[in-house]
Amino acid sequence: MNDRGGPRVNDRGGPRMRRTAFAAVADTAAVLAFAASGRRTHSGGAEVVGLLATAGPFLVALAAGWAVARAWRSAATLRTGLIVWPVTVAGGLALRAAFTGRLPLSFALVVAVVLGILLLGWRGLAGLAEGYRRTPR
Repeated sequence: MNDRGGPRVNDRGGPRMRRTAFAAVADTAAVLAFAASGRRTHSGGAEVVGLLATAGPFLVALAAGWAVARAWRSAATLRTGLIVWPVTVAGGLALRAAFTGRLPLSFALVVAVVLGILLLGWRGLAGLAEGYRRTPR
């Protein structure tokens, strides 16, 4: 309890909360970067509404992936990424197919590979950086 009788804001915060927030931002940025790249390559549009329409199904699936993985517990680990990634891909593709009525195999493969690189890549780099920081000098 704080001096005003309310709960302490930082009871469970600190470095862990910052890592979780960073992971949420990094994952969201990865999905948005993927969608922006695809829109720029295929439709030439860079407007915000179009970007959100393209990224929307994958952002919803990303949130589901976080829930399935309980990512807030250890958001920046590869183990968490190995759950978040396939849920994001499968859920995003399913939602997109439901809205568009089609799902080209080539698109599904590109989604799986690119989101894998983006969602797992930053986690791998973060893990390497963490190991480097912990290495005695």
